[in-house]
Amino acid sequence: MLFVSFVFLFGFLPVTWVGFQVLARQSRRLGFAWLVLASLFFYGWWNPRFVCLLLISVTANYLAGQAIALLRERPYWCRAVLTFAVCGNLAALAWYKYLGAVAGFLIGHGIAVPDPGPIILPVGISFFTFTQIAYLLDVAWGEVERRDPLSYALFVTFFPHLLAGPILHHQEMMPQFARPGRHVFSGRDTAIGASLFVMGMAKKVLIADMVAPGVGWGFAHAHEVQFFLAWKTALSYSIQLYFDFSGYSDMAIGLARMFGIRFPLNFNSPYKAGSVIEYWQRWHMTLTRYLTQYLFNPMALALMHRVAGRRRLQGRRMTRADRFLWMVLVPMMATMAIAGVWHGAGLQFVVFGLLHGVYLSVNHAWRIFWPPGERPNVAGRVGSVLLTYGCVLVGAVFFRADSVTAAVQLLAGMGGLHGAEGPVPLPGAAAGLFGPVGPLLSRHGLVSFGDMSGAAGRYADAAALALIYAVIWGLPNTQQIMARYRPALGWNGAEPRIFPPWRISAGWGLAIGALGMLALTLHQTSEFIYFQF
Repeated sequence: MLFVSFVFLFGFLPVTWVGFQVLARQSRRLGFAWLVLASLFFYGWWNPRFVCLLLISVTANYLAGQAIALLRERPYWCRAVLTFAVCGNLAALAWYKYLGAVAGFLIGHGIAVPDPGPIILPVGISFFTFTQIAYLLDVAWGEVERRDPLSYALFVTFFPHLLAGPILHHQEMMPQFARPGRHVFSGRDTAIGASLFVMGMAKKVLIADMVAPGVGWGFAHAHEVQFFLAWKTALSYSIQLYFDFSGYSDMAIGLARMFGIRFPLNFNSPYKAGSVIEYWQRWHMTLTRYLTQYLFNPMALALMHRVAGRRRLQGRRMTRADRFLWMVLVPMMATMAIAGVWHGAGLQFVVFGLLHGVYLSVNHAWRIFWPPGERPNVAGRVGSVLLTYGCVLVGAVFFRADSVTAAVQLLAGMGGLHGAEGPVPLPGAAAGLFGPVGPLLSRHGLVSFGDMSGAAGRYADAAALALIYAVIWGLPNTQQIMARYRPALGWNGAEPRIFPPWRISAGWGLAIGALGMLALTLHQTSEFIYFQF
């Protein structure tokens, strides 16, 4: 069931919300039980048989968590149960997500292995698996206090985050579930949540879905698209991905707030980032937090302790280069390779992860070995943002392409290796603006002065892209507009100085209502990109 489908908007959501308000007034636990049942129904709408998989996963991980907590005073058995439980989660993930792709790869290269046949990927399996692995690790580390089975079931299955995140942490959610007054009807929470939901739906329907058809065609013909169309395809996909995930994140936070729950911030204008490090602090923020806390930090500390011990035995000191190698470069490349594989089984996802591993390592090396001096001026900041966006754009091509070959072909088209569609048509009066360069550009077929044939379509596409980038880089994001009400956990930003901030008022109510009506008018049912992960 999709957030933008009519059955969700006019059936599931109102019934679930009203049922929760009625039952939660009688008993907080009744309200929670209702939400768990509604979430299971929501998950089963797409494929009912996978509800059993979800229930088995929740039950097994909860029992494993209980066993780990009881065995914490017996470290050997505690580690054994933890290892078995984590491996069980990863095995289920590997079976559904990677077995078919790996078998197909081996068979395609002449290696005889049993063909598993078509395997349907349970939607959201990566998200609820990662959430529960983190829970098990925190139980083993003694960081889990509340282990109520109903709260745990809601923590994992709550429908706003079940299919595509954010990746929740029990320390953020369990205290909210335990707070009695949090689940009594609040008109303020409902208004905040509904406004967030509508703004997210507008991003999805009015921008992301509108550019999607051209993106699909461009990547399907990556081997032949020429210069301008290749750039249009890559830029359009980066826009689609941005507003699709931004819209989903807003809708998830808004839905949770309508039920009195605050989700962590997961998206904060990442294309405004001035470095790749900052980009990952703004893009899929809960995934970045997860990778840092449960993969990068433990790996870096373990490597550092091992190498430092060897250096002491050899009577040598750790140099700054040693620290960078073992505390940044090696764990960073490993972590980002895993992050790439988490997104998909194809080699293009591995390249995507390794590419960002290189970006991040270079960024950290720059900060460590050549620390910046004064804060950059406006031109320096703009240059940093554009350079970061260019790096991210190259990674996005691999993220979207069906194969490494297709990604390389599209990048070749962007580099002009497939030729260009023809000169850029410019009015004759513009020739004087180029000076002596104008005839050179015209001679090489890059521009044509006076011949305006085909100009309307090209300029319309360029104007549409420029307008969208003006929105991305020039306007405040949803969290800034609603900063006064702190709609998400982890938001510490200020209200914008120019844009009128959101408030509970008739004017904003009419504006949000009009935006929602426009989105419904142009509505088309399509999946969110991150559902495939």
